[in-house]
Amino acid sequence: MAGKEKMLITGGNPLQGVVHVSGGKNTSVAVIPATLLCDEPCTIENLPDIQDVYALVDILRVLGAKVDYVPGEFMKVDPRPAEGWQVDYRNAQRLRASYYLIGVLLGRMGRAEVAFPGGCKIGTRPIDQHLKGFNALGAQTEERGGVIFAEADRLVGRDVFFDMVTVGGTINVMLAACKAEGTTVLHNAAKEPHIVDLANFLNSMGAKVKGAGTDVIRIKGTPYLHGSTYAVIPDQIETGTLMIAAAATRGDVVISGCIPTHMEALSAKLLEMGVRVNDSDDAIRVRMMGAHRAVNVKTQVYPGFPTDLQQPMSALLTTAHGRSMIEETLFEFRFKHVDELVRMGAQIRVVERTAIIEGVPSLYGAPVTTTDLRAGAALLVAGLMAQGETEIYEPEYIDRGYEHIEDKLRALGAQIRRESID
Repeated sequence: MAGKEKMLITGGNPLQGVVHVSGGKNTSVAVIPATLLCDEPCTIENLPDIQDVYALVDILRVLGAKVDYVPGEFMKVDPRPAEGWQVDYRNAQRLRASYYLIGVLLGRMGRAEVAFPGGCKIGTRPIDQHLKGFNALGAQTEERGGVIFAEADRLVGRDVFFDMVTVGGTINVMLAACKAEGTTVLHNAAKEPHIVDLANFLNSMGAKVKGAGTDVIRIKGTPYLHGSTYAVIPDQIETGTLMIAAAATRGDVVISGCIPTHMEALSAKLLEMGVRVNDSDDAIRVRMMGAHRAVNVKTQVYPGFPTDLQQPMSALLTTAHGRSMIEETLFEFRFKHVDELVRMGAQIRVVERTAIIEGVPSLYGAPVTTTDLRAGAALLVAGLMAQGETEIYEPEYIDRGYEHIEDKLRALGAQIRRESID
């Protein structure tokens, strides 16, 4: 992106129409590194056109892979020329998911040197469970000078018991285990949809992964993985953000190309608020009928309410009738957007990991600053709700996870644009 920009939203317009969901960010940032485990070229389809994908393209090319990427169409990866095992600080800092290269490079090369990952600063996000899993498979790991070093003469399948449910740890150890000798069993594994999708991609290449979507995943190591063409699933969090935006603007929106069963926790809360939610095989219609009612939300691992939707949901609740409470159980710094919502007229106070929201009649436009990806989504929702004009600074955070979000919102009737900052 050339230069600094700000996003300008004139709120108060109900969103109306049909919008299509892009491919899943959280799936894509796992599937793209996983192509390095293959022994033949792979083609990935339905990737979102977002900054995290571009960062991974650059990393794969630095490692020596041949990557042909046409945004909106396909990505072809030929991993055969890749001989690198180092991901430097500058590239690793561009996204959180750069740590998946540790598991992938261990599986492919038997060694990895990956700088600590970047991503949004939303709280403590340790990788000790990742390293515990690698160690169980026979790798030696060390953290030194901001770099994670991992090496193994051979990886051997073992039982891995996670001390806590960890999405990143489940994915990372699963990637390494695909090339380990024997069978690896992951206990207390995470169940998120993108874990299931990654397992399906690996199996499409000939891997043997069973149990994804449950808390026990079994991976039988496979020495050779063949090429595959695979389309990633639609983005669960983009779907939820669009559902919340439709409700927040008292609109009538059909979100197409989604998976309604992934959205059940959010749909239940919207229904509790008085929003009408109807779904079909691959679409969800969200309509506003009457006033919003306050609700209580507690973030949980899947299939509970997603932490990635907590921030947009808090924006919606600022004008709900009554008192709402949101308890954030996963990331302690995921209320940094609250100060910006208060600037727009919200009445919110945070006590430890709970935000207490007193509904107000309306929000009003103000200059606000994005601090992380989902905080940006919250400010988008708030700007669409607010009276007057909202200026959102640092919108590049939003670009990390939402494909052409302004175009999609404009097509639904939103007044939204970007301007360069002198």
